[in-house]
Amino acid sequence: MSVLAVGLSHRTAPVALLERVSVSGDALVKLLHDVQQDSCVAEAMVVSTCNRVEVYVTVDRFHAAVTAVTGLLGVHSGVPVEELTPHLYVHYEERAVEHLFSMVCGLDAMVVGEGQILGQVRQALKLAQRHGTVGTTLNELVQQALRIGKRAHHETGIDKAGPSLVSAGLALAGDLPGRRALVVGAGSMSSLAAVTLARAGVTDIVVANRTFERGARLAESVGGRAVPFSAMADELPGADIVITCTGAGRHIVTPDMLDGPTFLLDLALPHDIDPAVRAVPGVTLVDLETIKESGIGSREGDSVASVRGLVAEELRAYLDAERAAKVTPTVVALRSKAASVVESELGRLLMRVPSLDERARDEVAMTVQRIVDKLLHEPTVRVKQLAASPGGDHYAEALRELFNLDPKMPEAVREVEL
Repeated sequence: MSVLAVGLSHRTAPVALLERVSVSGDALVKLLHDVQQDSCVAEAMVVSTCNRVEVYVTVDRFHAAVTAVTGLLGVHSGVPVEELTPHLYVHYEERAVEHLFSMVCGLDAMVVGEGQILGQVRQALKLAQRHGTVGTTLNELVQQALRIGKRAHHETGIDKAGPSLVSAGLALAGDLPGRRALVVGAGSMSSLAAVTLARAGVTDIVVANRTFERGARLAESVGGRAVPFSAMADELPGADIVITCTGAGRHIVTPDMLDGPTFLLDLALPHDIDPAVRAVPGVTLVDLETIKESGIGSREGDSVASVRGLVAEELRAYLDAERAAKVTPTVVALRSKAASVVESELGRLLMRVPSLDERARDEVAMTVQRIVDKLLHEPTVRVKQLAASPGGDHYAEALRELFNLDPKMPEAVREVEL
């Protein structure tokens, strides 16, 4: 089975299209199951954020899998495949692994170094685990990617390479101290928004959330106050800054709800705020498209170069381990065949020389086994070393050919290991 990634992101598609393709909640679960149940897919995970929708699968047929995943993205989003396809990217095997590693490190973010993707990929893996759509391959790969992402953020300055989406958006808001802010939502992005506002000197922060208790906890953490979601419209007129990220899937702020100078930052996908608010005098709306066009945080520096080097290092280690793992079942099958030959020949010896006492039998058995182990030791160690190099799988094939191993035997060993 090989790893395949099919998706689209802020780099390949306009935000308007991402908004249409984005899935969450029950729709995300349905897409996850439908992908995994396709005949050419063994495992599946879906990463759906405001910046990207990516499907990771393990497959045995490349072209059939790409067609199937693309078709399901079209069906679940309602976007015709012919409209979707020009914006899709497809990564396979080594490129799929490299893309995942780079993404969790923040290299593929709209704002370079932005760390939200780590938590988003972790949640995507947990969802796939909960619904049983991932197995050994994807589970281990994504766990490895998360470890690399944490390492990148701890060992390099990638976090400072560019501000978060919140900071990037608020950079367009002007001076913040002394202004009154309304944060709508209490998820990870809204929490980051509230903390960023507080650190910037905004002391009057109101949080509106569907679950009041959760909103209250967030408000308390930044010295603000919470209101029920139903009271959001009442709070809008008095707010200088409004930040939304609810995942409501519809416009919760419309032009008729605004009547004065207000800076609006919409971090949701689909959008929380109706773009028509831009026609209201004094209103400024910054959304993901605006941040993308601003280019804030897109510059690369030494920290980005360091992370690229780390990704390359980890990719090499992962591929070496994968190649070595592929030859292991063949080595086990070879040793199993050798053990079978030893057992058979010892049986024949005892039939020919039945007078051998038990001690002599044990000595003969141990001597034969030592000879076989010594003869096999060097080639099995060497083939594992060679397997870690590009094209290393050919050495496993050579072993199977030279020792006339049953082609099904290594696969049987692999299944037992799994």
